[in-house]
Amino acid sequence: MGGRLNATGTKGDPMRGSVLEVRTGTDGSVVIHPHGSIGADDAVELRQLLVHTVRRVRPLRLIVDLADSPELDPINLGSVVAACDLGDDHQVAVFIHNATVSLADRLTAAGLPRQRVRGIC
Repeated sequence: MGGRLNATGTKGDPMRGSVLEVRTGTDGSVVIHPHGSIGADDAVELRQLLVHTVRRVRPLRLIVDLADSPELDPINLGSVVAACDLGDDHQVAVFIHNATVSLADRLTAAGLPRQRVRGIC
């Protein structure tokens, strides 16, 4: 699993809208790294990618790196929080990296345990 995926889940032009980059870390972790604004138009693709990764790929750890996406709309925010709960059910540790302070606050207000948010910027 690797490469850059556009919002439709196919390899494409990274300048068009948001791009969901998926890569595997050296320790076997799967990293989902959205680039650009992740809005309601991208909700289905992000949710499907999160669910597929947790249920089918089942890495020991899934990292959602938000360094290039400082904001999530409420639907995507809920999908990220739900992915953490789904990961618990499937023995996949889900962590959020590089969230802004305000996004980290919104994630924890939505029920995400604070210890899952790392590298707050």
